[in-house]
Amino acid sequence: MNKNDLLRELSGYQAFDELEATFLSETIAFVQKNDAFWQRTTLEGHLTGSAWVLSPDHSQVLLIHHAKLDRWFQPGGHADSTDDSLLETARREAQEECGMTQLTLLQPGIFDIDIHTIPAKGHEPEHLHYDIRFVFSTDTDAGNEHDQQEIKAMQWVPVSDMQRDTVPASLRRMALKTAMVRV
Repeated sequence: MNKNDLLRELSGYQAFDELEATFLSETIAFVQKNDAFWQRTTLEGHLTGSAWVLSPDHSQVLLIHHAKLDRWFQPGGHADSTDDSLLETARREAQEECGMTQLTLLQPGIFDIDIHTIPAKGHEPEHLHYDIRFVFSTDTDAGNEHDQQEIKAMQWVPVSDMQRDTVPASLRRMALKTAMVRV
């Protein structure tokens, strides 16, 4: 992964709100400080790639119930050595986790940035995921097959339901941004 390309993309990104602006500045500082910014061997944290996958009419989003963390998220995960970018990571993870073959990128560049803590498990200490998210669409029939080791369930959820104040801020922010994505 090219550090300079990523820093250029991050520097040109416009945050949605103050919280995301904080995530953006912390992500830039982390990447500047760490040459292995995307590798799991960087134990204090690493960048990950996620896919906010919308139905063709953008009214629904595909969420997965993560087996290890026991929470609902968008598809995504760690970069592989074969990924040239976090966009590739996000696409590959959505395909692997959800069995998707048709993913259309809806807007170039980063859609959202989040930082969240991953609890210690086994030999891995507690660490941060600097999550770079991209927005895609797919057929609503997609996502019927999923990786049962990583995912307990998948569900299409109305984007409007995800915009409620009771939804975790990370998901709510992406749901609010969905209105700005062109159909």
